[in-house]
Amino acid sequence: MRLVQNSLHLEVAARLRDQIFNGFLAPGTFLDEVALCESLKISRTPLREALKVLSAEGLLRHEPRRGCFVSEVTAQDLDDIFPVIALLEGRCAFEAARRSSDADLAALGALHERLKDHAEAGRIQGYYDTNLQIHEAIILLANNRWLTQAIADLRKILKLARLQQLHAPGRLAQSLAEHLTVYAALKSRDSQGAEAAMRTHLTRQREALRDLSHQQAKSRVSA
Repeated sequence: MRLVQNSLHLEVAARLRDQIFNGFLAPGTFLDEVALCESLKISRTPLREALKVLSAEGLLRHEPRRGCFVSEVTAQDLDDIFPVIALLEGRCAFEAARRSSDADLAALGALHERLKDHAEAGRIQGYYDTNLQIHEAIILLANNRWLTQAIADLRKILKLARLQQLHAPGRLAQSLAEHLTVYAALKSRDSQGAEAAMRTHLTRQREALRDLSHQQAKSRVSA
């Protein structure tokens, strides 16, 4: 019975996580426990355990005597997170340059060709998807479960923010150039070069987001 209960609260956490990521539960939304129990057809116990899981991941914030709300990611949060994830993924690139086989690099090369095709065609969603595959492949090649776990936790928060940095003018071409620089360092087995290039790539993502935010603010003022 204990195993069933544990499995249920993780399943509930997964369902709520999906609702947060797809925007059904928007940032700032109050989670009505009674309504959720009714809609999910579960008791309070697995729901509250699920809420604890999501709170630990940073996707929810708990306020005493009020309950749980979907977390809101601020500009300061992004300023704090990007330098950290740049360090972590930079280290992944460092390790990947040392550990990658010729077959691994060939597979990465194919992904970069696909990335280039999406960039040249202006297919932003296709670019996002392939970009994620490349980052995940490099993380896997680093073969460090602690890095993997830390990056996954931070990515959940960034996913919550619904970032659209590739919509910034010129960012698609710039991002592709950065990725090709990382790949060139990996092919050369240049650990330090790969680490520096990956850190630059993630740092520039934050810069692009900041520029895009400023442009959107100006558009709203002029409108």
